[in-house]
Amino acid sequence: MRVESVDEVEILRRMDEHVYNEDEYQKALAWVKEYCKEGFDKNPDFVKASDEQKVQTWEFLAKMAVIIEDLYQGNPDLPEGCEEEAVGHNAICGGFQGQRQWTDWKPNCDFPEAILNTSFDWNGAREPFILATENDVLNGLGMLFMNLLTNRAQMFADVRTYWSGSAVKRATGYDLEGKAKEADGFIHLINSGACCLDACGEVKDENGNGIMKEWYDITEEDIKTIMGATEWCAADNGYFRGGGFSSRFLTRAEMPATMIRLNLVRGLGPVLQIAEGWTVNLPDEVSDKIWKRTDYTWPCTWFAPRTDGVEGSPFKTAYEVMNNWGANHGAISYGHIGADLITMCSMLRIPVCMHNVPTEKIFRPAAWNAFGMDKEGADYRACANFGPFYKK
Repeated sequence: MRVESVDEVEILRRMDEHVYNEDEYQKALAWVKEYCKEGFDKNPDFVKASDEQKVQTWEFLAKMAVIIEDLYQGNPDLPEGCEEEAVGHNAICGGFQGQRQWTDWKPNCDFPEAILNTSFDWNGAREPFILATENDVLNGLGMLFMNLLTNRAQMFADVRTYWSGSAVKRATGYDLEGKAKEADGFIHLINSGACCLDACGEVKDENGNGIMKEWYDITEEDIKTIMGATEWCAADNGYFRGGGFSSRFLTRAEMPATMIRLNLVRGLGPVLQIAEGWTVNLPDEVSDKIWKRTDYTWPCTWFAPRTDGVEGSPFKTAYEVMNNWGANHGAISYGHIGADLITMCSMLRIPVCMHNVPTEKIFRPAAWNAFGMDKEGADYRACANFGPFYKK
């Protein structure tokens, strides 16, 4: 396993030299026109794109998504003379830098990121690609871990804002209930780009509960439901001078979720943070007021971690979770899978520095018992002693 870097200009070269399959591009573009409904454009008139420019942007983005898929997995149906490009990179994970050299000039990668991370595209249901926005490799790896463990699409989000119960009351007049009340608030998960569309929560299980299905169980009806819950707003030209479109939806379902962050610490190596919790379904009028405090054109999910109320604990309330988080990004999976992640990390020799998984659910190798009675400290010592499972 190795890392390869591809300059983003390769996408432009393939566009200019027609290094893509024309039939595949036309199929993708036709699907975009049928299913990707445009939302509002909040840009002031002096920077607002014309209707003609927006049509050209969609053509650019559809072509961009097709080319990025080709970069990942290759394509035997590329034009003659493109035998090298047809091989692809056999990639299981990737990222797109974008900001700012690309996005100041060309349409942003929000549409390709969102649709590649989703459980389907213009060809129907398929295994999600892992494509991290801003080329956040560590968040991309977190998404990869959970995708491999669950066979589900993964959310990429900014861990943007903590809202306490008192702050919500002051801003909206609403008293928090349920999981959000227990956590004394929630965390706003929002990002312009790479959140999978599955996270809208509009697909339901047999009991009517919101769910993010394994990719191979996605039906044509599910695809229509998810796309119907998603609109595409013109990119904020204050962020993205090159234009583009950002997906926009509101998660209106309470779903079990696990948020993780892989951090890389000099002198220590990788460590993992895990926060199990639930997405929160707020009344629409409450969501609307809070959502408008940040970017109203981006996909919006409220997340309440499982908390313990213990003084000094990183899980005392939702505030402490955010305050102890290692970055402004998180990878989020459907379901409570923290125990699986802890076992996986012991196999990979990645210590877990923060988690709220019940003790009775945790399994690590018996050899970890030889490194002391404090479980987290023993985890660090065992991982350091045994060393990386995969070495250079």
